[in-house]
Amino acid sequence: MNLSFPHVVFAIGITIYLVVRGAYQWQNAKAKKSVSRATFMDWLLVVQIATAQILLPSVLIYTHWLDWANYYLPQAFAGVGGLVMAGGLWLFWRSHADLGKNWSVTLELDENHRLVTHGVYKYLRHPMYASFFLLAIGQALLLNNWVAGWAALVATTVLYWIRLPHEESMMVEFFGDDYVNYRKQTSSLIPWK
Repeated sequence: MNLSFPHVVFAIGITIYLVVRGAYQWQNAKAKKSVSRATFMDWLLVVQIATAQILLPSVLIYTHWLDWANYYLPQAFAGVGGLVMAGGLWLFWRSHADLGKNWSVTLELDENHRLVTHGVYKYLRHPMYASFFLLAIGQALLLNNWVAGWAALVATTVLYWIRLPHEESMMVEFFGDDYVNYRKQTSSLIPWK
């Protein structure tokens, strides 16, 4: 077992992440979907995120299989990584809280879906993706391993570039000019950009 202090911080963070995701998944499980763009590729993207955020870090922490990819990282980076991860967790939770029942793990809209433009969505169209990037940066700073540490950043980048065009297209199709105008007023990932 490779249970260093940065690994414990990461494990606590990913546990909070799973609790938040699980709570909203359970809350929205019975919502009837009226629009679904959940393709096989969409599900593969979800699996690759889970692999990068949970499976590979678990392999690093609980086995020695990835020790060959370890590198030195000063302890100060772990403190910064913990802070970045905390910020990512807050944004992840806030994104779910602001969406409420308008959230789905894949590209789906329920029959009572509303365009959410308040809370963090007032400043960002995609705060959930932004939170994934923050969590991935935190992971890279907490897990000094080329495979487990950087996997989430690669997986999140792939998710963002493949899924985002489909998500934006679905939102324009479903919400029309309301979404087009919202898109003109907000940035995708970085507020005030």
